[in-house]
Amino acid sequence: QVQLVESGGGLVQAGRSLTLSCAAASLTAATFSRFDVAWYRQAPGKQRELVTGLSRGGALSYGHSLRGRFSISRNDLAQTINLHGKVLKPEDTAVYYCSLRDSTTSAEYWGQGTQVTVSS
Repeated sequence: QVQLVESGGGLVQAGRSLTLSCAAASLTAATFSRFDVAWYRQAPGKQRELVTGLSRGGALSYGHSLRGRFSISRNDLAQTINLHGKVLKPEDTAVYYCSLRDSTTSAEYWGQGTQVTVSS
């Protein structure tokens, strides 16, 4: 079973930066490297939306209007995924989730989420 654990959330002032991490300790490095990875977020009363994704082949994707403020990185040897957000805005307040997707089977795995609150 794939277990993902996010960390790094909390309260941050508008205009500041924040880095979230996601660890997939239940996977080997070889297995982890086969997954596409992504970060999503869900604000109160809204649908979950893509923040940014990184495929196993290195292709990047971004949610609407989020390119330039959010970046994703992965470390296959450490089985970790990072999300860096800069110039954060109050509307970035949400629960952030990391996701792994097996491009072969389309199986998808989610972390439990970490709350990010941006104060104005």
